[in-house]
Amino acid sequence: MSPESQDATRSGEPREAANSPDTSGGSARRSAADAARRALPGGVPGPPRRAAPGLLAAIGRDPLAAAIGLYREYGDRVRIPIPGHPLFLLSHPAHAEHVFVSRQDNYRKAATYKPLRIFLGDGLVTSEGALWERQRRLIQPLFGYRRVSALQPVMVRNTEKTLAEWERLPDGRLVDASEAMSLLTLNIVGEALFGADLTRPGARISSSVTGMQDFAVTAMRNPLLLPAPMLGLRTTPGYRRWRATVRAIDEVVERLTAERRAAPAREDERDLMDALLNARYEDGGQISDRQLRDEVVTFLMAGHETSATTLTWALYLLAAHPSARERLEAEVDAELGGAPPSVADLDRLPWTKAVLSEAMRLYPPFWTLERNAVEDDEVDGVPIPAGSTVAVPPYLVHRHPEAWDNPEGFSPERFLPGGGAERHRHAFIPFGSGRRGCVGNTFALIETAVALAMIAQRFRLDLVPGGVPKLQPTVTLRPLGGLRMVLRRR
Repeated sequence: MSPESQDATRSGEPREAANSPDTSGGSARRSAADAARRALPGGVPGPPRRAAPGLLAAIGRDPLAAAIGLYREYGDRVRIPIPGHPLFLLSHPAHAEHVFVSRQDNYRKAATYKPLRIFLGDGLVTSEGALWERQRRLIQPLFGYRRVSALQPVMVRNTEKTLAEWERLPDGRLVDASEAMSLLTLNIVGEALFGADLTRPGARISSSVTGMQDFAVTAMRNPLLLPAPMLGLRTTPGYRRWRATVRAIDEVVERLTAERRAAPAREDERDLMDALLNARYEDGGQISDRQLRDEVVTFLMAGHETSATTLTWALYLLAAHPSARERLEAEVDAELGGAPPSVADLDRLPWTKAVLSEAMRLYPPFWTLERNAVEDDEVDGVPIPAGSTVAVPPYLVHRHPEAWDNPEGFSPERFLPGGGAERHRHAFIPFGSGRRGCVGNTFALIETAVALAMIAQRFRLDLVPGGVPKLQPTVTLRPLGGLRMVLRRR
C-alpha cells in the first residue's frame, strides 16, 4: 500500500466527521428499512408527511446535512414530502445521467435558481430556452481548448503576483487561503475574459460574491421568499447590504464595459468582452445593454468562484495528508525545474491534476444541482410528476459506494491515468453534465493546475491548531469563515 493510500485508510475524512455527516455506513440501516418503505405511497422511499415541518427546519439550518441524513436513512431515491410541491433526492450516478443527459429536455432550472437571477440576471447560468441556446452558441467557441490554452500566460502572471505578495510575509504568517484563492482567480478571470485589472476592486467583488450567496441561500431556504425573492431583497432585514452588493457589482461592470467601448476597435476578438460587444444574432440584432451586463456579471462572479473553492479545498487536503503533498512537490520539482508550467507541461503532472480532481470529488464547488420536471417522468422506478423538483447533489453522487471504493477517503490515485475505467461515467460531475454542463470547465482545469503547481513549487500551507474547516453549503461549498493556514516557504 502506498503512503497516500495509508493516509486515506488511516484518516479517510475524520477531520470533517463533526462537520459533514458520513455518507457511508447506512447500508445495513437501509436494508432493515426496506420493508417499511414498501408501504409508502407509490413504493418510493421517504419520510412520512407528518415529518415535513421538521424537514423544512432541518433544510433551513443545514441543507447538506439534511440531504446526507435522508440518503443514509432512505437510500439514493428519496421522496421528500414538501406540501404542494413534490421534491425528490436522487443520488446515484445513473440518476445524474438520466436527468442531465438522457432526459435533459424534460428538466429545466428549478425555482431555487430564482434568487440568483436577482444578481446574475439572465446570464448563461440562469437563462432557459431560446435565449440560452443563443447565448451558448455565442460563448461556447471562446472556451475551446486552443483559445483557453493561449491564456496560460495570464494564469501564470497572476499566480506569480500572489506568490510575490506571500514572499513579503514572514514564515509562519497566517493567511486566509480561501480569500487568497478568491482574489487570485478573480484577477485571472478579469484579465483573461475582460482584459481588466481587478486588483483594486477585487476585495469588493469578492465580498459581493459572499453577499450574493448569503441572500440566495436565505431566499432558497425560506418558502415565503422563494416564489418572490425580489420582495425579500426589499423587505428582509439584510436588504440594504444585499442591495449594496448588487450596486457594487454593477458599478464594476459598468466601468469595464465603458472602458472597452471607449478603446479603439479591434479586428480580432481577443476575449469574452470583445465577443459580447461584437455579437450579432441570427436576425442581425446586437446584444442589449442589459444582456451584456448579465453575461459579464455571470462570468465575473461564477467564473472565479468555482476555481477558488477547488484550490482552497485542495490546499486543505494536502495539508491534512502530508505524504500526498510531498508527492506533489516531488512531481513539480522533477518535471518543472522551478519554471512555471506551460499547458504542455500539465500532462507531465498527473498527480497534481489527480489531487485537484479528488478535491472536486470530495468537495464539489456546486454541491447540489436542481431541476424541475416539465412532463411526467420516471427515474429508476420513481414516478416524477410534472412540476416537481429533483435534486441531484454531486456531493452524494461523488460518494456513492457503488461507484467509489473508500468513498469518504482522500485518494488521488483513483484519478491517475488508467484508473476508473470501470466507473460509471456520471459518477464524477463537478461541472454538471449534458448541454447545461459548465462551459468553462477547460478554463478551470488549466487554471487550477497552473496555480496549484506554482504554489507547491515555493510554499507549504499548514493547518492551524483547531483549524479544521466546517462546511458552508451555500450556492457553492465553502469552508465556513474562510480557511486560515500557516504559510511557510519550502
